[in-house]
Amino acid sequence: MNIKNKNTKMNAMENFTQKNKQHFDVIISGGGLSGSLMALSLSKLTQNDGRLLSIAIVETLPFDQTSPADENALFDARVLALSHGSAKYLAKQGVWQYLKGDASAITTIDISDRGHFGKARLAAKEHGVNALGYVIDMALIGKAQLKALNDNSQNNIHWFSPDSIVDIEWKGQDEIATDKAQITVTLNSGEILSATLLLGCDGVQSPVRKLANIEVTCDDYQQVALIANVTTSKAHHHKAFERFTEFGPIAMLPLNPLKQRKASLNNSVNGLAGDTSRCSLVWTMTPAQAEQIKSLSDDAFKEELERAFGSYLGAISQVGKRDTYPLVLLQAERQTFHRMALVGNASHTIHPIAGQGFNLGLRDVAVMAELIKNALAADQDIGGFSLLHAYQTNRAKDQQQVIQLTDSLVTLFANDLPPLVLGRNIGLQALNVISPFKNALVKKTMGY
Repeated sequence: MNIKNKNTKMNAMENFTQKNKQHFDVIISGGGLSGSLMALSLSKLTQNDGRLLSIAIVETLPFDQTSPADENALFDARVLALSHGSAKYLAKQGVWQYLKGDASAITTIDISDRGHFGKARLAAKEHGVNALGYVIDMALIGKAQLKALNDNSQNNIHWFSPDSIVDIEWKGQDEIATDKAQITVTLNSGEILSATLLLGCDGVQSPVRKLANIEVTCDDYQQVALIANVTTSKAHHHKAFERFTEFGPIAMLPLNPLKQRKASLNNSVNGLAGDTSRCSLVWTMTPAQAEQIKSLSDDAFKEELERAFGSYLGAISQVGKRDTYPLVLLQAERQTFHRMALVGNASHTIHPIAGQGFNLGLRDVAVMAELIKNALAADQDIGGFSLLHAYQTNRAKDQQQVIQLTDSLVTLFANDLPPLVLGRNIGLQALNVISPFKNALVKKTMGY
């Protein structure tokens, strides 16, 4: 009798849980840049019966704070370098229409080794495009993605925010034939969600990666990136600079004028905003150097930057807030688990030396969306082994190529041994005249 009562209570609890469990086709952990773009890329996909995919986004920040865009911050916004391929994908998803007025085109990239003869130039016109890439505030990209997501929403996108995934239950392989909802997550709020596929788009400290016990390898470069927005006495003419110095690599990325300044700039060529002197600085250095540089007054910092970077853009006339970020190479030992995949920084975090971090994550999104689209068209399981294996295989090759490129650049240009210095400068000069080598580098830089 007692056993019967106990079973009755347990069955009642199970029934209560089932009634309060919400089922979705896809759960996305993280609603930031990768997560919102992932949701957008899946938002219009339909199953064979014409039903749109149902998508849950679990985000730790309140929904209206996931991508704040402070357009009044004159110099302090962090920026991203979008490759040509990334901009093309954002246009396909309906995002670029909200970004193109703020994105600054990169028409030329100048690469040089300070104090040595090596110099190389990559020009968009030599490769049949108007721009090799674009530079834009990170917050504006997030805001545009959310706007496009809202435009496309047909009540199939559901936000759980602020909330987070605190537990995951993976159903065993023997249950596949009887239960299509094969992964269940519990949220911090107590909500219980189930899905066919879970996508971890939740950043470097990915909660779902940790819950799946996926190990990571982490190599500390013993470097930090000092980031600030600056103005210079000479216009950048949409040219980006990658300058390798004994003080560390310095990237100067061209920015468009802020909106309050655009009214005074009426010069426009090929749809580009008029030239300006506003740039985003990414200066890689040791932690000790960074502490010293951050403590300088603005005037002293300007002098130090001019000394390191040179006179390509004239004097540094204004500088914004300086922030530093530690640089590590982080790689998940696997990108998939049972009915789960990692996307973007949850899977990999790389050195910013070639500006490929966000672009690499965007290609994760694009590949996963295409695989899901194809699986739906073939009436296949979107969380099955075949799809996840294809994702793992596809992304591993691209990621390793980019990681090898950035890692090699860090090693090569951080070393002052005479044979390496000579070799890298010969390589830079050769880049100007050996077309296959140059074309391969440009293709990867452009995101193809």
